Amino acid sequence: MAVAKRVNGVILCRAGLKRIQRMAIALVLGVATPLSFAGVLEVTAVFKPDPANPMVNKFVNTSPNLGHCLWQPAFCETWGLASLLSPLSFSANGPIAANNEMRQGAMFRVPSQFRSVQVTHVRTGEQQTLDMRIGGLGGWHELGGNVSQMTGTGGAAGHNLMWRGGWWARDALPCRQTSGTQTVTSTGSSYFWRIPEGDGTCVKQALFRVPNLRYTSLYLGYELRTPNPLSMSSGDYVGSLTYTVGPGMDFDMGDVMMPNDNVLTFNFTLSVEHDLKVEVPPGGNRIELVPQGGWQAWLNQGRKPARLFRDQTFNISASSRFKMQLECERVMGNTCALRNADGHQVPLDISVSLPYGLNRPDGSAVNRQPLLLSGAGTELFQPGYYVNRRPGTLHFEVAKEHADSMLAQGGSTYSGQATVIWDSDL
Repeated sequence: MAVAKRVNGVILCRAGLKRIQRMAIALVLGVATPLSFAGVLEVTAVFKPDPANPMVNKFVNTSPNLGHCLWQPAFCETWGLASLLSPLSFSANGPIAANNEMRQGAMFRVPSQFRSVQVTHVRTGEQQTLDMRIGGLGGWHELGGNVSQMTGTGGAAGHNLMWRGGWWARDALPCRQTSGTQTVTSTGSSYFWRIPEGDGTCVKQALFRVPNLRYTSLYLGYELRTPNPLSMSSGDYVGSLTYTVGPGMDFDMGDVMMPNDNVLTFNFTLSVEHDLKVEVPPGGNRIELVPQGGWQAWLNQGRKPARLFRDQTFNISASSRFKMQLECERVMGNTCALRNADGHQVPLDISVSLPYGLNRPDGSAVNRQPLLLSGAGTELFQPGYYVNRRPGTLHFEVAKEHADSMLAQGGSTYSGQATVIWDSDL
């Protein structure tokens, strides 16, 4: 609901500032498997308009980076990646032979193409589409024995001899090496590969027998394509994407490397924290309607005014869709009325002009749009970008025919209250 207060006066303008209550929900999809549990990863992102960068309107990933993107954030930022520690691990179901066939050793096929996820507003049920893909893979692998016993050479040199194309962290095309350094021990080493979108299977062929290959930790780099937050309502949107794991599945590590689980679920929470604020200058809630140039032409020359009017400016900050509504102390037709002490009433025409960047649904500018009790014409205004403290105008007017009827009443004061509401609760 819009929040405002009434102040006694001739005409009152009320700016409604939407208060947002946020509630985070973790949605877990459990899939029955012969294993003990389903791996779950939480991904969160937030949109808050930034007054310092009003043209930058996108979600910020707030999930804590773990793994490569924690250690090399600049690299991940360049490629639009974030990384998480997966609950998955893999162990070979037997030794890997030297010069093995592709599926009989270390192979990696991951869902590197974007997949769409429906995220749903927890209160309204409104849906938006989020896209995600796996764009990086890394962690730690263990050989199950000392590399010097397998290759006859210890340390990094032994690891370099172990695999076709060089040590583990080098390209396993189409998986691409991310740096020239890696951590090694006598039995294992670290790695992280960047995986181009839609690329196929990555392979590390063993040149020596591997007793017991294991991936004891697995970091997943992921890329998000988030919806346009300016078209979304304030609040939380949640959704889930579940991948299958195992031979022939979404995460396919060949026929030898067996996972500890065959399901991996990503839970998403997108939080939208819009800004809708209207500032009326001091005294701007009391409106005095006067003719063009004041009353002197009428008082001195008897020349009737063409109209009675007043334009009242306000500053608006908006990153969300909103509507405008009108409430009246006294109603006359589809608008508010002004009345004198004798009960004579005239209609008050109220319209609004909004700053550039706040548009109608068809993208056109908002210029002197009538504000009506029915709400017609002001049901939806849409920001093209975050508008920060830009001036708009409320136009108040009594048309000539009604101004003439007021003058015919003699010296008299007309008053009334009108309430203008800016409301992001569509």
